[in-house]
Amino acid sequence: MTQPIEIPADLKPGDGRFGSGPSKVRHDAVRALADIADDYLGTSHRQAGVRSVVARVKEGLTDLYGRPDGYEVVLGVGGATAFWDAMAFGLIERRSCHAVFGEFSSKCAAAAEAPHLHAPVIVSAEPGSHPVLHAHDGVDLYALTHNETSTGVMMPVRRPAPQSFVAVDATSAAGGVRLDVSEADIYYFAPQKCFASDGGLWIALCSPAAIERIERIAASDRWIPASLDLKIALDNARKDQTYNTPALATLFLMAEQIDWFRTNGGLEWAASRSEESSAALYAWAGAHEHATPFVKVPEQRSPVVGTIDFDEHVDAAAVAKVLRANGIVDTEPYRKLGRNQLRIACYPAIEPDDVKTLTRAIDYVIDALTGS
Repeated sequence: MTQPIEIPADLKPGDGRFGSGPSKVRHDAVRALADIADDYLGTSHRQAGVRSVVARVKEGLTDLYGRPDGYEVVLGVGGATAFWDAMAFGLIERRSCHAVFGEFSSKCAAAAEAPHLHAPVIVSAEPGSHPVLHAHDGVDLYALTHNETSTGVMMPVRRPAPQSFVAVDATSAAGGVRLDVSEADIYYFAPQKCFASDGGLWIALCSPAAIERIERIAASDRWIPASLDLKIALDNARKDQTYNTPALATLFLMAEQIDWFRTNGGLEWAASRSEESSAALYAWAGAHEHATPFVKVPEQRSPVVGTIDFDEHVDAAAVAKVLRANGIVDTEPYRKLGRNQLRIACYPAIEPDDVKTLTRAIDYVIDALTGS
């Protein structure tokens, strides 16, 4: 029987959670939730205790993103997957254009194939890169993914034309990447990545143009399911609540993460932490005999999700298995991508020193597996 590979203690990160979703949740945030659990968990989301946390999330996000004029924070239940459907009902007027370059951007485009809409325009690129959006006649909404979690590609948020209406799926980018929010009308995300919370909620920063469109479509004769009605979500958010019951722990953990960012320097500080971690990861891979960053163009490499390819001398799946047996978890690649690679989150909650230690642990495992 093969002897299990034991990674030395000095090569094990202080925290072994490197999943690209959900993220590591900070112990301090969990302790803070435990401290208020008796007064908060199991209480009505229509009452002051929970509404104050919603208000805290809204105020914190507005502060993180520079208090843009007229933008509002809207919340709903169901995560970004539900928001794709809500966008098809409540934001796309006739036809959308989608940048597709991975699993999640393709799912967003599929949601826009709703029968009441014209077929979407698809602008695609192979996984590992991103396309460029240009203005198209007849398109009233441009959709892109800020960070494609499945591949580790970052796409810049820019309007194809000055008056273009832009919706951005920012689920794994929000809170870990700098942004000029004025380049987007809808910047939406779920909180289980950089905001180190659980899933099941969507949050959207909405421009005045987005608010106007939400209200106009809701007032038309288009049928919209109540759970996907962005006007209902908007009306409830203005009361510091959600239409249907949210996961209260999710709200609180997100509020804690936002406060942690703000206390330490805001979005700039959070983004810098992710950049330090990912820079170390990419530098290690670039200098490695058997590894290379999957994303070839450095400017397109994500600072929050790093994907590292290995050559035929290394079985990445075997490496991930040994790491997991040693308490270093969720370094496997995205399942549908099917590459010989590791995918490593560099979200702000993850200590940069832990990412650096992880690279040394991977080296140790490779040597042990290959007999080097």
